[in-house]
Amino acid sequence: MGTHEYRRYVALGDSQTEGVGDGDDRTGLRGWADRLAEHLAEAAPGVGYANLAVRGRLAAAVRAEQLPAALALRPDLATVVAGVNDLLRPGFDADETGGHLEAVFAALTGEGVRVATLTFPDVGRITPLARPLAPRVHALNDRIREAARRHGVVVAETAHHDVVTDPRLWSADRLHASPLGHARIAAAVADALALPGSDDAWTRPLPPRPVPGALRAAAGEVAWAGSFLGPWLLRRVRGRSSGDGRAAKRPDLLPVDPAGGLAGSGAAGR
Repeated sequence: MGTHEYRRYVALGDSQTEGVGDGDDRTGLRGWADRLAEHLAEAAPGVGYANLAVRGRLAAAVRAEQLPAALALRPDLATVVAGVNDLLRPGFDADETGGHLEAVFAALTGEGVRVATLTFPDVGRITPLARPLAPRVHALNDRIREAARRHGVVVAETAHHDVVTDPRLWSADRLHASPLGHARIAAAVADALALPGSDDAWTRPLPPRPVPGALRAAAGEVAWAGSFLGPWLLRRVRGRSSGDGRAAKRPDLLPVDPAGGLAGSGAAGR
């Protein structure tokens, strides 16, 4: 499909696609999907963009809640990025999660939609306390690749590049990308889709930075555990999600301003 044909872009997923880490709930979230929509608009003015992603959503919820809404919008381009919330759960099953994602891929491509997704970095390289999750990340990435291959889905292989685990690409909670990280994700997806003006610059490392000493690094781990890991575990124990009571920030196809001001995006309606 030619780039000029991308006139209706719909993003499905969880907090990363919603834009958590790039802005806030008071001023509004931007995020990589918004940035990708802006890139599309530079090449094809008049493109419409909807973002159905909601933080905390599991792959099953993306399939059950977001897929019908996405199909109703009749997109010609969709991005589907989910599964991290699943792999953080004690009962994670890579085949089950991959099956939900594959069902979304199949339904969208079956309607002639161009679909893009991405693989995930090893979270253990972002925070040492998450190292036991590495096998889960690799298993999920394998299922995503297999499903994508079967359905002709474009994959942005972010997992293959060291830069994606640079701390500067991640927010303080180490679960969500920083503004710079969201910009790199958008660039990776644009590159995978071969959009005009895209290239592999997103794979290049950032300038060197001072490496913290062992004592400072250990203090940082303790601070992170108290500020972010503890509250996250408490929500799990209580059976709550960060997305409880939230709706999609941009449920309708609305015009995109390539300068960065998306009509209808932001904190309103949350």
